[in-house]
Amino acid sequence: MNILAAESANPLLPPVGEIIVGLITFSILLFVVIKFVVPRFEQVFQARREAIEGGIERAEAMQAEAKAALEQYRAQLAEARSEAAQIRDQARAEGQQILEELRAQAQEESARIVARGEEQLATARQQVVNELRGQIGTLAVQLAGQVVGESLADDARRSGTVDRFLADLDSMAAAGDGAVGAREGSR
Repeated sequence: MNILAAESANPLLPPVGEIIVGLITFSILLFVVIKFVVPRFEQVFQARREAIEGGIERAEAMQAEAKAALEQYRAQLAEARSEAAQIRDQARAEGQQILEELRAQAQEESARIVARGEEQLATARQQVVNELRGQIGTLAVQLAGQVVGESLADDARRSGTVDRFLADLDSMAAAGDGAVGAREGSR
């Protein structure tokens, strides 16, 4: 019956000696976990928290830096655009100035060409007049020779005839002056 009595004890409850050994072992294990493992976990968690917070701070700093760089880029882009506009305006002004200079040079060249043409025209006109005078003089001498009845081909004869003609003109002019003076005196 003893066996039955022992067997009749609650099978779910372990013997008291095992419970005490289990509690001591559990207490030692709990002490080791609390003393060594928990602080290590805390250190790891703290390091992880700091790494995450540092990462967030670095990300925020990088984001702020990126914003600043973007603003700086936009400012430089605006400055470059305004500088390009100034350069473009300056190039247009220089182009206008070059065009004006070229127009002035073209007008000067045109005036010079016209003046040269007028000079050449005056020179050609003078040459034509001189040639005509020479031809008219020759024709006049021939005509005078036919009127006078003697040949004026000879230089000496021609100069003598011309001298006589000039003397006759002078005498006519002197007589005409006297007649003019007499006419004016009678008035």
